[in-house]
Amino acid sequence: MGQPVTVTIIEDHPVVTEGVASWIRSDPGQRVRLVQTARDLTGLRAMPRPPADVVILDLELSGELVTTQIPELVAAGYRVVAFSGHSDPAIVMETLDNGAHAYVSKEEGRDHLVEAVLAAAADRPYVTRSQARAMLADQRPARPTLSQQERQALLLWFQGMSKASVGRRMSISENTVRQYISRARAKYAATGRTAPSKDALLARAIEDGVIKPGEIMPYKSFARAAADRPSLGAPDR
Repeated sequence: MGQPVTVTIIEDHPVVTEGVASWIRSDPGQRVRLVQTARDLTGLRAMPRPPADVVILDLELSGELVTTQIPELVAAGYRVVAFSGHSDPAIVMETLDNGAHAYVSKEEGRDHLVEAVLAAAADRPYVTRSQARAMLADQRPARPTLSQQERQALLLWFQGMSKASVGRRMSISENTVRQYISRARAKYAATGRTAPSKDALLARAIEDGVIKPGEIMPYKSFARAAADRPSLGAPDR
């Protein structure tokens, strides 16, 4: 067995923190290990980097929603699993749109939280019932709408770039690229149109007009492109 996935819990209610910690400890395979807890995002920012593979984040801290602060965590390299008592589809979708890998309601936490953490660490999509309900209520059930950043990341990836290269081209981290791809997969999975492989995801994107076939041109690195250009005096080819 490989090393367990490490997690940090950001939760301002100690009884909830202890409950989540007990679920982690009781996992039969000991696949997840709790390394730190904090009561707010200030506590997280004060932690040494990287504190953990995944952050379990309560969406309401000290009476305020923190959904708009998720992009900051994602940009810093954290994989975020939201864990919340809020069930409003608009809040769930805002959470996902801001970069959370998955949304787990507190009602379904015991059954899904550990699995969602493992999926986030492995950059696999994970869709809970509450997340699926929110996606299906998003008025785009048959044809998910991807954000411009998600579309751009997919397009460059489909053209043959590595995720690291996509990140450099878009001036974002490789982890953020993985988040965009995972979110696209999750949106399709929630509508019953799964896309577990790269080819399947490309097929879905083309079916929906998100990506046009003519846009899938082979990617060449700058070094390769320079090598392919004819030198001065060489015949055109």
